[in-house]
Amino acid sequence: MAGMATAAQAPAATDQRRLVELGRIGAPHGVRGWVRIFSDTEPPENILRYRPWLVDGVETEVIEGHRHGKALVARLAGCEDREAAAALTGRRIAVYREQLPAPRADEFYWIDLEGLNVQTLAGADLGRVSHLFPTGANDVLVVEGERERLLPFIWEQVVKDVDFERRRILVDWDPDF
Repeated sequence: MAGMATAAQAPAATDQRRLVELGRIGAPHGVRGWVRIFSDTEPPENILRYRPWLVDGVETEVIEGHRHGKALVARLAGCEDREAAAALTGRRIAVYREQLPAPRADEFYWIDLEGLNVQTLAGADLGRVSHLFPTGANDVLVVEGERERLLPFIWEQVVKDVDFERRRILVDWDPDF
């Protein structure tokens, strides 16, 4: 997620209504419509800051939410009992990209990198970023071109530049890998 952007610091305005998945709904909590929340935000309770949520694409009002032991729980509009809460189990929680705070100059949201072209320092086109995934050591760019490539997102060592204006990521990478 780290790196320095050149030229345009943010994605094009046409990308602003994209959805960013932040977690999912777990099992019901109690009998009054509360649900457990599995958050992908850091720290986990940050998911409760975003309003509204899009639960499987449907805008949903978060009435209230808080940490409960090691878990997060929330009460959603229209979810009044255990049966309604159970119907939400496993559904994805997303927000609009525009709801997220602007990243610092040395950070990127994965969704903003998806779809960018990847080019080597020598000018070879490797393809486009399909998606990213974490490994613990570093994030990995999945680049789809004439074949799939997995490139470590290691700033300065592999990733040399991210240019949103040109929609390009410049990498120091051997195209034969």
